[in-house]
Amino acid sequence: MATVTRENIGLLNDRITVTVSKDDYLPSFEKALKQYARSANVPGFRKGMVPPGVIKKMHGASVFSDEVLKSIEKGLMDYLNQEKLDIFAQPMPSTENDPAKLDMNNPVDYSFAFEVGLKPGFELADLGKMKLTRYKVEVTDQMIDEEVKRLQSRLGKMTEPETISSDENVLNLTFEESDAQGNPVENGISKENSLLVKYFREPSRMELIGKKKSDVLVIQLKDGFEDKEREWLINDLGLDKEDPAAIEKYFKLTITKIGLVENRELNEEFFGEVYPGKEIKTDAEFRDQIKSEIEKYWDAQSRNYLHHELYHALIDETRIEFPEGFLKRWLQSGGEKPKSTEQVEEEFPVFKNQLTWTLISDKMIRENNLEVSDEELREYLKNQVLSYFGAMPQGTDLGWMDSYVDRMMKDEQQVEGAYRRLITEKVFQWAETKIQPEEKPIGAEDFQKLQKEHEHHNH
Repeated sequence: MATVTRENIGLLNDRITVTVSKDDYLPSFEKALKQYARSANVPGFRKGMVPPGVIKKMHGASVFSDEVLKSIEKGLMDYLNQEKLDIFAQPMPSTENDPAKLDMNNPVDYSFAFEVGLKPGFELADLGKMKLTRYKVEVTDQMIDEEVKRLQSRLGKMTEPETISSDENVLNLTFEESDAQGNPVENGISKENSLLVKYFREPSRMELIGKKKSDVLVIQLKDGFEDKEREWLINDLGLDKEDPAAIEKYFKLTITKIGLVENRELNEEFFGEVYPGKEIKTDAEFRDQIKSEIEKYWDAQSRNYLHHELYHALIDETRIEFPEGFLKRWLQSGGEKPKSTEQVEEEFPVFKNQLTWTLISDKMIRENNLEVSDEELREYLKNQVLSYFGAMPQGTDLGWMDSYVDRMMKDEQQVEGAYRRLITEKVFQWAETKIQPEEKPIGAEDFQKLQKEHEHHNH
């Protein structure tokens, strides 16, 4: 049986030395050689009849090293389990360990050392004393009006008027690279596209009003379009947006089709299409439903913002000590590729924050018996599948769903991802019951500014 000693070498940082004698590894070494002899194919010998000496000469050194190291690993794991050490990552082999010193012709006691980083004990920051704000975005009549118009347009009927009459006309156009007079450029760009009149700059918009199918307009990209639309269009035409010459190009635009979305009337038929099954009959009921939907959206955004603030408050206000030296050495050598000291120093603050959150969330899960059931996992995966397909008509047969979710439940990666999201949600749900945030009304525009500032601050 392996002999194990342990000594402290720093804050939450111990050195564990495992020593094995020949009685620990020789029996398994000899057994492994016999197994080799039974299965080895060696020219000049029948299978299973290779003399032990030949096998030992051919494979003995590597088998000996394997068995000694297996004995060392077993001794280490048995000790960790027996002592119930709660450690970060995996034990890190000492740089003094030298497998090359293992000699099958000299079976003696061998010692290998490992470094471990111990997880700290800590107290969670007092959630009740945290200065947090729960924002309530005020839903205005203007927001409701804009959503009504958007829905009227989205579900509207496309018509084909003879002439262009407004900024809302949709134009099918052929773009043909030309000179300033509209003469085609040899081997120039030719592309069909579809644009709203309002995407053009004011002078070009005015020039388009009254034009019909087959009419032509010559524009220069830098003058013809608003900045945002021009950038998108340059990319669509296959030009380089970083090339200053791109916006200097002229194009002859030929109108191939004129469209206009005819907004839907506000009536029961329209209300039923937008909110099937709600039995909305009046404009007022329709607006109330829209207001409710907008409030749900902003309440969810506000809750997400509160969770982000709570996350950072927990990390900042929970005092946890770490074996930083060990963790930096582990970061440097524990990955697929070794990292430089500079890389480790650059990455460590983010790594430490992630580690802090893992310890905090694990503590909350453990101490409050937070769990995710199979039924919750299945429901989450089911909703995920439904989101892929979008809204389905009422009465759609979903008999195939259970077998589909059954297959997803066998995918460890899918299940792990779903579990992490659900358990994290439960952590925040529990934390929300302990905090006392200040309730504060806010306009949508101001709240969006807060979101952007928060995103910029934390990235």
